[in-house]
Amino acid sequence: MGPNPFLGVIFHWIGGFCSATNFIPFRGIKRWSWEVYWIIQGFAAWIVAPPLLAYIFVPHVFTILRTAYASNPKDVLYALLFGALWGVGGITFGLAIRYLGIALGYAIALGLCAVFGTLVPPIYHGQIITFAHQTSGQIILFGVLVCLLGVAVNGAAGYSKENEITPEEKLESGELDFFFGRGIAIAVLAGFMSSFFAFGLDAGKPIAALARTQLIADHRLDLWANLPVLIVVLWGGFVTNFIWSAILIFQNGSIRQFAGEPGLNPMRAAPTAGDTLVDFDPLDASTYDRVAPTTLVANYLFAALAGLIWYFQFFFYSMGQTKMGKYDFSSWTLHMASIIIFATLWGLVLKEWHGTSIRTRLLVTAGLILLVGSTFIVGYGNYFHAVKEVVSTAAIQ
Repeated sequence: MGPNPFLGVIFHWIGGFCSATNFIPFRGIKRWSWEVYWIIQGFAAWIVAPPLLAYIFVPHVFTILRTAYASNPKDVLYALLFGALWGVGGITFGLAIRYLGIALGYAIALGLCAVFGTLVPPIYHGQIITFAHQTSGQIILFGVLVCLLGVAVNGAAGYSKENEITPEEKLESGELDFFFGRGIAIAVLAGFMSSFFAFGLDAGKPIAALARTQLIADHRLDLWANLPVLIVVLWGGFVTNFIWSAILIFQNGSIRQFAGEPGLNPMRAAPTAGDTLVDFDPLDASTYDRVAPTTLVANYLFAALAGLIWYFQFFFYSMGQTKMGKYDFSSWTLHMASIIIFATLWGLVLKEWHGTSIRTRLLVTAGLILLVGSTFIVGYGNYFHAVKEVVSTAAIQ
């Protein structure tokens, strides 16, 4: 199967929806601290899901990984290292969402991540000058610029929001810890560190090439060629997140929450929201300082569900990347912009912009339009290049 940029854009949109949705199950977790459910979702997303899905879709996936390491261990180790560095971005990204909310946290952190992750790999490989002189490359660069402009507009909306909403409105939307200054600093760090995921995928291209050969030999779709790469990168990311979560768990004494001791979930909606009341029976004193067994099970399921949903963003990302042709590095911009789009929509659904002025809402709308536009521009740039290649091939023949 050859390049199909528009199909690739659709895959990236599905992946973006999954990523923007993964924080929603966190809001259903009762009386657990952030570090507890973060490590559970991480285990599901980064340890369990990648090898399981790769095993289903890619024949002899573990043989492929062993062969890749035996033939060129540097590629595997670099992918693992970049995954560990991306893990720092994952940690800080979670904190950015905590302090900025879903809509604004995604917009700032992932918008910057999109720019870094899109441009640095081709710069490293010396490709940036070549495609900057081509029409298709210029279109893609313009799309990246539009994406960055959309991030700036969303940032202005967030600054305006901080000066307008009341503490009561923060509680209603579930943004108990909204703090623009602290959140923006963390989001910038998260955006930079999260871009290392793109570098990890780039370093793992030899692994994907082996997988593609195996898939073709077994008469299967090469859409799944990047799934083995995800195993390596995500396991690297888990190491960083596990270390940080373990430090917090022992520092805060929250290890006992795994067995039912209550904590505080900063991602929950306000206690006054009716359906989000903390789970205890006023007639049963034993529930005052314990989480009910059914709630404890539900907490594990919600955290694991969040992790599974999170993984599917890169499941579809890996499929979309195979359809983008020569400029597959632009997949990163498409993916990040798609996430921001759906996160902004979730923010509207969850009333994160409730109580803000018309000016602030217009800024949010403008930012969303720019981000949607950037995905179409980047997709068209890839399509333009693909058509040009087909025409050139036909002329030669």
